Amino acid sequence: MQEKPTKAKKKGRTIRAFKRDISLWLFCVPGVILTFIFSYIPMYGVQIAFRRFNATAGITKSPWVGMYYFERFFNSPYFASTIKNTLILSLYGLVVSFPIPIILALMLNSFRHKRYRKVIQTVTYAPNFISTVVMCGMIILFLSPSVGVINHVLEAIGIPAVNFMAKKAYWRHIYVWTGVWQSTGWSSVIYFAALAGISPELHEAAKVDGATKLQLIRHIDLPLIMPTATILLIMNCGSILSVGFEKAFLLQNNLNASVSEIISTYVYKVGLINNDMSYSSAIGLFNTIVNMVMLIIVNTISDKLSGNSLW
Repeated sequence: MQEKPTKAKKKGRTIRAFKRDISLWLFCVPGVILTFIFSYIPMYGVQIAFRRFNATAGITKSPWVGMYYFERFFNSPYFASTIKNTLILSLYGLVVSFPIPIILALMLNSFRHKRYRKVIQTVTYAPNFISTVVMCGMIILFLSPSVGVINHVLEAIGIPAVNFMAKKAYWRHIYVWTGVWQSTGWSSVIYFAALAGISPELHEAAKVDGATKLQLIRHIDLPLIMPTATILLIMNCGSILSVGFEKAFLLQNNLNASVSEIISTYVYKVGLINNDMSYSSAIGLFNTIVNMVMLIIVNTISDKLSGNSLW
């Protein structure tokens, strides 16, 4: 029978492995230090959510109020609407934006003309480099009822101009689909990398057996990139309530506020405009806890169903 390794042997093996890979561990040091400074040390300020924060007294000397601000948020008339708006916007964006980069990567990967493929990739990547502020300015300008290109086209075919940004029914569609246009090309990069790792011999063998392009995609490409897609889906579900602040805030106005007021914009208004730091910190902490729970749940489900998970 094979002798089980003792604790001393395991320890010696670990030390030897550490010494062998010391150069790789040193590469990790700057990232660990930066993560500790900017991600772990600021956790000290989380206690603001449980105190009535007074800037003069400081964090530790501010009076402790426990769960007061959480209860205040749960009883607030904005609680249901902000949670609803955030969930709808996030789920809508996830359902629409998640499969499109996969489809784009699969289509371009099977494209024969490499020159045209590079042109298409460049065109789809370009919107990602437009800043959020410029993007929102373009959206508002294009959809303007007076000078907007879209309304000029509508008027040319006999349809009266529409003030899109004032219509609640259009706001979510504008937010999500402009986001798809901006991010699809860049989001497909990781799928291109996964497809590049597939052995050409699999495609050659399938072609010899008479497989068509669709069959190659269905039976080779798609199954082999599914682990990558699953990991990205888990990470997206882990930020289900963390809809971007900048774009929602810049596209928001009084006429569409009932559907555009999400958690991040509400936290900004409460914390910085109304100067209620403790209340906004409690909302932000609640948001983080929900995201963490969702990440754990989705990761566990994925691990049981497909064997792919973050840990």
